[in-house]
Amino acid sequence: MPLMDDGLVRSISVGLSQRGVRDHNERLLLSLIQRHGALPGSDLSRLAGLSPPTVSSILRRLEEEGLLERGDPVRGKVGKPSIPMRLAASGVYSFGLKIGRRSADLLLMDFCGDVREQKKITYDYPQPDAVFAFLSDGMATLTADMTPGEVARICGIGVAAPFELWNWHDLDGEHAKTFQSWQDIDFSIEIARFSNLPVMVMNDATGACQAEHTYGRGKEFRDYAYFFIGAFVGGGIVLNNSVFGGRQGNAGALGSLRSIGPNGESMQLIDMASIHLLEERLREVDLDASQLWEDPDSWLRLSRYIDPWLGQTAQELAKAALSTCAVIDFEAILIDGSFPAQIREELVSRVRRYVATQDSRGLLLPRIEAGSIGGNARALGAACGPIRAQFLLNAHSGAH
Repeated sequence: MPLMDDGLVRSISVGLSQRGVRDHNERLLLSLIQRHGALPGSDLSRLAGLSPPTVSSILRRLEEEGLLERGDPVRGKVGKPSIPMRLAASGVYSFGLKIGRRSADLLLMDFCGDVREQKKITYDYPQPDAVFAFLSDGMATLTADMTPGEVARICGIGVAAPFELWNWHDLDGEHAKTFQSWQDIDFSIEIARFSNLPVMVMNDATGACQAEHTYGRGKEFRDYAYFFIGAFVGGGIVLNNSVFGGRQGNAGALGSLRSIGPNGESMQLIDMASIHLLEERLREVDLDASQLWEDPDSWLRLSRYIDPWLGQTAQELAKAALSTCAVIDFEAILIDGSFPAQIREELVSRVRRYVATQDSRGLLLPRIEAGSIGGNARALGAACGPIRAQFLLNAHSGAH
């Protein structure tokens, strides 16, 4: 596979991960600060169940390593002002690569979850050579203006891709043959051709769920199901404040929930509530479907076609939401997708109305809420993977 073996990209080493896995108490304090924001040592001691001297020692060490920094002093009524500690944005960086059905996104994220730089390519179908060349070139571009010290703080590459990416039923001929090659791709081996960074691969919808849980509204709920509507709908589940990946990382494959087609045939949610259905409708009337991905305003201009799609998608999501709650009594269902916030709010509003009219005997109705991350959720979730693996706890003990 012809990939650029650029010296700069090759020089991006494992950085902070060379120091080994952070110990439990370090991860616990970092996780509490990530979840709650800046906190003084006294609050961290109470939340973590650790003694003040232990917390003080850990905070001092994390500050010396550049992972934490001091916030502005907070004066109380008596005694010395408290000094809240917060994550140092430049303490850790991570790459996130999202491989989608219509586009790929590469971003560089800092420790606070903010995107420093981002690149994007679009295509008819993702082909391995093009995607890995995009990653290699993109990493060189995104790090070109970083200092060697900053580059050393890049902790890994997260890759978010659809489960069984190669299993795309509407392809045939040469497209299908080339696309099938994804089945034999080992991401770690391919990326090792041009980078020494650790690689973490995850389901794209699970990655989106992780982004919502870490940086979005997921902090508000303990247990919820998450639907992300892209070219194909997917999802994730959160139990006890943790994204649940399952035995083989495919838990929350909500796109595979059963549905019924217009003629009574057995179908899946992915066949009934995905953006690719809207793409097909636009092509039928000789309209450019790519504008859905490249021009957010097109969602408003194309209301004649968007509105029926919204209606069907909302009905399907309402049924799927209640089906998931029949297994686990989720307190909420969060919905997000690759569309403008205005479309998301309208979709959520319709799902709420449809849920209220469904037969819900034996169920505790969940709250239906909008996600907050949007189209970048999968790439952000990918970048979050290496950071969580090395610096944070999956479950936030004492941080409910």
